[in-house]
Order: sequence, then structure tokens, then C-alpha cells
Amino acid sequence: MKKSNELQAPPEYPSSQAPQHVKKLVRPRPWQKATQLAFLRFEKKDLIEAERFWSDFGLVTVSRSAEQLVMRGAGTAPAILVATKSERPRFAGAAFVVPADTDFARLERESQAKPLAPELIPGGGRGVALVDPDGNDLWLITDWGSVPALPTRPSLQQDMNVLGDIRRVNRTVRSAIAPALVGRLGHFVYQTANFEAMAEWYMRHIGIIPTDVQYLEDGSPIVTFFRLDLGEQPADHHTFVLASALEPRYEHSAWEVIDLDALGQGQQVMHARGHKHFWGIGRHLLGSQLFDYWKDADGFDFEHYTDGDVFTADYETRYVPFSTGSIWAWGDDAPREIFPAKSLGLVWRALKLIWQGRLSMAKLRLIGKTLDTPARPWL
Repeated sequence: MKKSNELQAPPEYPSSQAPQHVKKLVRPRPWQKATQLAFLRFEKKDLIEAERFWSDFGLVTVSRSAEQLVMRGAGTAPAILVATKSERPRFAGAAFVVPADTDFARLERESQAKPLAPELIPGGGRGVALVDPDGNDLWLITDWGSVPALPTRPSLQQDMNVLGDIRRVNRTVRSAIAPALVGRLGHFVYQTANFEAMAEWYMRHIGIIPTDVQYLEDGSPIVTFFRLDLGEQPADHHTFVLASALEPRYEHSAWEVIDLDALGQGQQVMHARGHKHFWGIGRHLLGSQLFDYWKDADGFDFEHYTDGDVFTADYETRYVPFSTGSIWAWGDDAPREIFPAKSLGLVWRALKLIWQGRLSMAKLRLIGKTLDTPARPWL
């Protein structure tokens, strides 16, 4: 019987050993290097329902008014989510912390940045607002404040009994059925039809490093996981992700919890409170996080995660063939909604990009072939 390769994970090539046809990302010289993903901004029609979802998800309310909601995690960041009242719900943008010596005048001069009013920054500080090539807002802030961390329980995984290594004797595992307290904001993902320009722009403006680049059969990048450049200090496998698509949009954001038990008990609470489960629990392949995804009332995706990879700045970029199964290592099959559904609207967007010279028919066929290949053929 012919041996099947279906159960093999895709290869991961260090940049120096990548196949010759792979188109490597060119890293521009950064103008500054972000040190932290500070908070995300949303606009919401119903702030009360938004607060209910995010509270059940494990965020903690800092302040609430008829026009604005500010929420934090258990860490020292004064805010990790800001929502303002609006008739139309939308993702409004992200804020990163940059060094105090950042040349804001240059950003205003060369990138059309606009100074931020100090009262707009929860926790204080100063900064500027920029607009990326897809029209998304990006705030760069400095002199940001901090707050005392909230108490968290010890991780229950420290004393996990594994085969050949017994650490817990005459003791049980009991975790509270409670929201999974979010410690911090981990990452967010954009889809874009302008991949090269967006990748170059973000690498230049916040100094991020590609950790893993997934590519199509022709060697062109389709998804890139970027991490912060913190030198010898370990940084999350990814803080920002770009994925090629036929239209730009916020895809999801991820929020770290303390351990797998928090992930599981948090899932119970979210189910009990009537929220819409999307995907999980499982483990991602690139980044290694254990994950669980939820949708809020407006359809925005939010991920709980724990146990992610971290790397120092000298870790070499990896290049990985893209497939629909390369998103996760184990768990339920990825929901079909993660990938674009075929429709007249999708065809129209593709034809528009082809007419604009931003997409070729050959590339479109290649993407279609890849997405039509079952991730787990045995399911």
C-alpha cells in the first residue's frame, strides 16, 4: 500500500535554506521599533452588550460612559481595549508603544502622521496617528503610564503529571468555573489585498520581524507572522499578522490567559452566557498556542490563547509552504468561514484586482487550488 503523507506537518525552512523559488521578504531599515502592542480600538453601536461580551471573555472594566468604554487585563497596561459609541460597528485600529526618542516630527513630515490629543490615550502619554496603505489607523504612543497588576492564580500546569515525570501526589486539580482572566493583549490579524506594501510599511514604521512566512507553490508569500524586535528579550512569535486576501479587513485578535484550565473553564462560562463559539480548543502550528475562538454580537473574532512560542531577535525567519491545514496542529477542523466563500461578490472583487493589475489569473487559480484542497482529507 502506498505510504500517505497526509499526517506530516509542512516543512519549515530557515531563510538561509529556503527553496530557490521562494520570494523572501525584504526588511527595510525601521524608523523606530515598537516595544509593545498597547491596545485595540473598536467602534460599537451597543456599548452595554460589548462590555457584557468582553467581561465574560475576561477583560476588566476601567471606565464606562455613554460614549466610551475602556477595559484592561490583569497586567500593568492601563488599557488593552477602547471602544467608542458609533452607529456602525467597526474595528478602528491598533496602538503600539514606541521608544521615547521616536522622531514624531519625521512621522508627521514623511508619513502624514497627526498628533494625538493626550486625553485620547488611556493611561496618558503622547503620540501620533498614522494611516496604513489599506486605510487602517495606527497609533504610535510613548511615555505611556502603567497600573498595578491584578492578582492571578498560579498556573495549574506547573505540577502537571506526565508520563515518566510525576509531580503531583496526594493533590488534585480544581480550577474555578470563571471567566478566563485575560492577562494581556497578544496579537491581531489583518487581511489585505496589498500584501507587499502593507508588509513594507509596518516593518518600516514599527520595526517588526517576520518569524514565519507562508508561501504558495509559486513561492509568493501569502501569510506572514511578525514579532516585535526586542533584541535579546524574548518576544511573542507574532504580534501582528498579515494575510493576503481579496479585500482588506480586521480578521481577529488574540488575548493571553494563564493556562489550559483557564482556557477550558473560560469556554464553559462563554457557553453558559450564550456567546457564539467559533473554533477550539486546539493548538496552532505556527506559534504553537493553545486556542479558543469566539464571536461577539457584531461578528468580530476574539481568541483566547496560552502557551505560545517566544523568540529573540536573532532567530532566523522560517519559510513554510501554505496549506489550509497549516493553520493548526490539532483540534476540530477549521471552520469554513475562515476561508473566503465563493460568491458573485468574491468574483467581482477578484476581477477588479485583476483589472487594476494587483492580481493575476495564474495567482488567483493557485490560491483557489490551495483553498480547495481539504485540510484534513480523512474527515
